[in-house]
Amino acid sequence: MSNIDRKILVTGAAGKVGQAFITRLLSEPGFSRTVIRALCHHRKLPASERVEVVTGNIADAGDVRRAMEGVSHVLHLATCKETPADIMDVTVKGLFWMLEECRQSASFRQFILIGGDAGMGHFFYPHPVPVTEQQKHSAYPGCYALSKVLEEVMLEQYYVQYGLNGCCLRAPWIMEKDDFKYTLTFGPDVFGGPRWCDLVSRDEAASYAKTNTVPVMLDPAGEPIKRNFVHVDDLVSAILAAIDHPKAHQQLFNVCMDEPVDYRQVGEYLHTTRGLPTVDIKTEFRSTWLDNAKARFLLGWRPRYDLKRLIDAAWDYQRGADEPRKVWYPG
Repeated sequence: MSNIDRKILVTGAAGKVGQAFITRLLSEPGFSRTVIRALCHHRKLPASERVEVVTGNIADAGDVRRAMEGVSHVLHLATCKETPADIMDVTVKGLFWMLEECRQSASFRQFILIGGDAGMGHFFYPHPVPVTEQQKHSAYPGCYALSKVLEEVMLEQYYVQYGLNGCCLRAPWIMEKDDFKYTLTFGPDVFGGPRWCDLVSRDEAASYAKTNTVPVMLDPAGEPIKRNFVHVDDLVSAILAAIDHPKAHQQLFNVCMDEPVDYRQVGEYLHTTRGLPTVDIKTEFRSTWLDNAKARFLLGWRPRYDLKRLIDAAWDYQRGADEPRKVWYPG
């Protein structure tokens, strides 16, 4: 990666991926001449020598225009979950204003969108073969999955209409710190879904939470489910690999672990290494295998986290008194 001047606008800069990306980029010698401009709304980042902070609303055309002045690259991370009152303003109107500024800007060079496998229905629908970038969109019910489809389609149309240079990195559920551990608790502090405590009786949930029992999610046929994840460090590596990469031009990439997480294997590993009990939980969900071969082939990117590393990193993580667990959205 050549060390050239860049000014990267990051939306959602105060979130999980945004903070990890900024920290990593500022430490990379190949990006020592890169400046970050963080567009912040509710949550703020501290400004520094190479981090400019612009406060504004991504749904406001004037705020976006101000944030885009002199920008060469955009990393679009801002999103909403199941919040119908806000989601179209953030993920549709906000993206539209940014793309409009990009296509008219003399300094703009590349737009990177972080998409999501929610737009493919991930484990809501049967996927009998690996999900590649060629598979048609199939959002699961709810406004969040719909928004991820609309984002990808809008960016694609700006390729067609204006020849815009962009790429989309489609990520599954993004893990950091002890996130994965909290996806598997029967307590009320479960991170994301399913909410295991709602799938068993109240007494069972309390007992399983007390013993740190690990749920093994099964599909309707009783087979263990395979579900896709990516660690935030691996996603950040993919973003850095895509910046100014000629083979990223107008491309969509699945960015995930080489193999999906098998819930049976999770239970067996935690039982063997940490003595934790398991319980089978039958659900209506389905297995999905997200294929990352295109990103590995074209970008030369490789995820470093496999099943064992993902589990060990989450269970070994120790939070200090000054780092309480905060979940800004449920999944």
